[in-house]
Amino acid sequence: MHTNSKSDSYAAAGVDITAGYKAVELMKAHIARTMSNSVASDIGGFGGLFELDLTGISKPVLVSGTDGVGTKLKMAFLMDKHDTVGIDCVAMCVNDVICCGAKPLFFLDYIACGKNIPERIADIVAGVAEGCVQSGSALIGGETAEMPGFYPVDEYDMAGFSVGVVDKDKIVNNKLVKEGDVIIALPSSGVHSNGFSLVRKVFDVDNADLKTPMEELGGKSLGETLLTPTKIYVKPMLALFEEVTVKSVSHITGGGFYENIPRSLPEGYGAKIDKASIKILPIFDLIAKTGNIPERDMFNTYNMGVGMSVVVAKEDADKAIEILKANGEDAYVIGEIIAGDEKIIIE
Repeated sequence: MHTNSKSDSYAAAGVDITAGYKAVELMKAHIARTMSNSVASDIGGFGGLFELDLTGISKPVLVSGTDGVGTKLKMAFLMDKHDTVGIDCVAMCVNDVICCGAKPLFFLDYIACGKNIPERIADIVAGVAEGCVQSGSALIGGETAEMPGFYPVDEYDMAGFSVGVVDKDKIVNNKLVKEGDVIIALPSSGVHSNGFSLVRKVFDVDNADLKTPMEELGGKSLGETLLTPTKIYVKPMLALFEEVTVKSVSHITGGGFYENIPRSLPEGYGAKIDKASIKILPIFDLIAKTGNIPERDMFNTYNMGVGMSVVVAKEDADKAIEILKANGEDAYVIGEIIAGDEKIIIE
């Protein structure tokens, strides 16, 4: 603890630097869960050091991803629950990194708040640490910025970034995609961290009952359902890469099916999705019904129950599904690759 560091003048302006030191002390136990032998620095320095182990990698390529949680944070404020949004922050980054075939190595976060409440910051970082554990990442640094007058006292924003590594020869190569390849879905855990501006409008969340269990949501409340953390797909995907040639991976985020699946396909090929095969989660039915949202808009905004999709050769589909199921993913086929200029057909 920095016992000699204190500024009454800065505190009078709304920034308590001693609260920052207390927050760091409270979060250290959470950060410790993420440590590995590759971490070469302690929390509190000016930079996070990571010793790169290149065993078995002949042409290392670093892959990075950055993202935030978006307006899903408003749900955390309303529910006064702050220990899961950190998982979302990690997930949105590492799930992008894994699309290239890369293994996430380390993560850094950035939290900006109106008032540094150490216990709350520690809760947020506890979620970040959990996301790092789930993805095999080390949390090697971060920043908490107290910004009075810029953010409301009870609100904050957060973002982060992940760095991973992949052997150049093993980067997912969508040039291998061909007609007749199979598209496999990995289920989502819910809305994940996209489309919350529409969610908040549909349910008028500032005035909604967020805590009463709802039959339509399997006995969970609306608030609990909406705060369900984004699923992290790193470990099952790394297992899949080891045994099957994966030709394409899509992280289904903002823009839903229509934006994200085409991003991962080469020119001259598209995706034909069997709508009836998709295991749509109840929350999406409730959003569509409550907000009178057209089906096309739903598939162009939300993951609809599919958090990630992978493309493999038809002859590899059964093996791929077997591997994913062995690693905790209830994977299933949702479509196939077609030739032509139309990038995606959902019918």
